[in-house]
Amino acid sequence: MHQSNDTPLALNVRLTLAGGRSMRRLSQIGTVAGALVLVLITSSSAGLFKEDTVAERFEKAIKEIAKQCASRKLAPNEVCGEVAKLKPADPLATEEGRFAHNIKIPNPVPEDSGYKPGMTPEQYFEHLCKTEAGEFIYKTVENVEGIYQMRPRYQAPAVANHLYAIEDPYGSLMEGLEAENLYVRPTRYKFFESPDLSRRESEGVRKYLHPSYFDLPTSETTIARYFGYDGHRQSTKRKEYDSVKKSHYGYTWRGISRPSDRELGIAGGELIVLDLLTNEVLGVHRGYAKFEIEERMGVSGLQWRKRCSTQLNQSDGVLVPFILKVLKPKLKQ
Repeated sequence: MHQSNDTPLALNVRLTLAGGRSMRRLSQIGTVAGALVLVLITSSSAGLFKEDTVAERFEKAIKEIAKQCASRKLAPNEVCGEVAKLKPADPLATEEGRFAHNIKIPNPVPEDSGYKPGMTPEQYFEHLCKTEAGEFIYKTVENVEGIYQMRPRYQAPAVANHLYAIEDPYGSLMEGLEAENLYVRPTRYKFFESPDLSRRESEGVRKYLHPSYFDLPTSETTIARYFGYDGHRQSTKRKEYDSVKKSHYGYTWRGISRPSDRELGIAGGELIVLDLLTNEVLGVHRGYAKFEIEERMGVSGLQWRKRCSTQLNQSDGVLVPFILKVLKPKLKQ
C-alpha cells in the first residue's frame, strides 16, 4: 500500500487545492444551470411555452360544454350544448353568397393583412381597425325611394357564441332579422325589399301587426316588400309579395377571411352598396369584430364582444347610417 510522505502542512495544502478545483467545477455547473433557466424563461416569453390561441381555447371550451351536457340527464324540453352543435359558416353555400364574394370593389383588402408573428389578438385587432376599417363612398344617389336587401342574414340560435358559425360577426349581429324596421319610416325609405320568403310571424304577435304580415307567398313570388311604417306603431307596417323589384339600388355583404384571423379570434365583414342595373359599386363599409373567451362563464363567456368603433351608432350600428349616406332617401315634400 502506497503511503504519502507529505508533511501535515503539505497534505493540507494539497487537499485545499483539490477542494478549490471541485468548488470551481460546482460553480461552473451552477452557472450553466442558471443560464439554462434564464434561457427557458426567456424562451417561454418568445413562444417556447406558447399560450393557447383563441381558436384552441374555443375548441377546448366547446368540448367541455358538450361533455357537461352529456354527463347529466336533461329536463323535458331542455336544450343544452346548442352552441357545440353548430357548424362553420359556408360563405358560398347560396347563390347570394357566391355573388357577393365575386364582386370586385375599388379598394380590396390586401392579401397581406399585416399580421406579424407574436402579435396578440388585441394588437392584431387594433391594427386591422386602424389600417383597413372604415367607410369608402365612391358615388352618392339622391331621392332614393326604396332599397333591396340582396343577401338576407339568417341567424341560428347561439351563433354569437361560436367562433366559426357566423360569416360576418361585424355586421350580422347589428342588422337583425327585421331589417325593415331600420329602413322604412317617414325620415328614411318608402319601402324595403328582400328575397327572403321563408320568414313567418308567430301567432303571439298577430294582434300587434297588420294582417298582411301573415299572408303567404305564391309559387310566382320572388320578393317580399315592406312599406307603410310610421316609425312608431307596429300595426302600420305592411307586407306584400311580388315577382318584380321596384328598387334600383341595393346592398349585400360578405365576410373577410385570411390566415391567422379566426385563429386569433378576429373576423371582418364588408357591406357593399350597388346600382342594381349596372352592378356599379357605390360604396363599401368594412369593419372587424373580436371574439373573447371567459371559460368560467360557460356559453355566455364565448362571445363576439368588440367591434371597430368607426362611425358606431348605438341604435343603428354602422350599416344603416352608411347606406343612408350613399343612397339618400327621397323625403316627403
